[in-house]
Amino acid sequence: MPPLIDVRELTKTYRLGEVSVNALQGVTTTIEKGSFVAVMGASGSGKSTFMNLLGCLDRPTSGRYLLDGIPVESLDRDQLAEIRNQKIGFIFQNFNLLARMTVLENVELPLLYKDEDTPDADARAWQVLDSVGLAGREYSFPTQLSGGQQQRVAIARSLINQPEILLADEPTGALDSRTSVEIMSIFQGLNRTQGITILLVTHSDEVAAYADRIIGFRDGLIVSDGPLMKPQKAAEDLVALLRAPVEVPQ
Repeated sequence: MPPLIDVRELTKTYRLGEVSVNALQGVTTTIEKGSFVAVMGASGSGKSTFMNLLGCLDRPTSGRYLLDGIPVESLDRDQLAEIRNQKIGFIFQNFNLLARMTVLENVELPLLYKDEDTPDADARAWQVLDSVGLAGREYSFPTQLSGGQQQRVAIARSLINQPEILLADEPTGALDSRTSVEIMSIFQGLNRTQGITILLVTHSDEVAAYADRIIGFRDGLIVSDGPLMKPQKAAEDLVALLRAPVEVPQ
């Protein structure tokens, strides 16, 4: 079976006035369907550019990108938008929820960009909210939720179109340690029970330890790439955190 993602000699050059910035300098890799991959690197290493190209949010300067066998670099803007809507779910550090819309309305937003009507929109939204532990909060507003709950809404929104791939850019960056483990438990569950391919950008070694594979970037190149023999199990870590005694200030 061919890989879900296949990139060959991918480059991306940005022009900043008179200066050219080589954000990617010939990246070649494959990612199998059902993988859980953490992408790591310092600021400016190329990891976010790599994710933007994989998510069809930007075009490579040169190179090949096959997504499920489709040559993405040759698609026009409308075709790229269709790929994003049908195959890819996005999750960001700052949640990107609309404050004046309810949780249910935020989750249903991607359905507005589909060509056909979705008569079961509410039922589908309720289902994905239940899958991330937010049943009963459908009519709350984002400002009424904690940071962890807002990220769960963002995850539910990314799932509404039943994507093959989730691209998560620092999804735990604005969360405390315990809430981060809760979010990683959701990701591991989606990956292992539904077979969703997950690519997660993170600066944190602790977060990356929940993935099955880590790709390291530096100066626009992949400098390390390997599997984790024993990934952390977020559900077990969460149980341990819940059982830990609470320290009371003296």
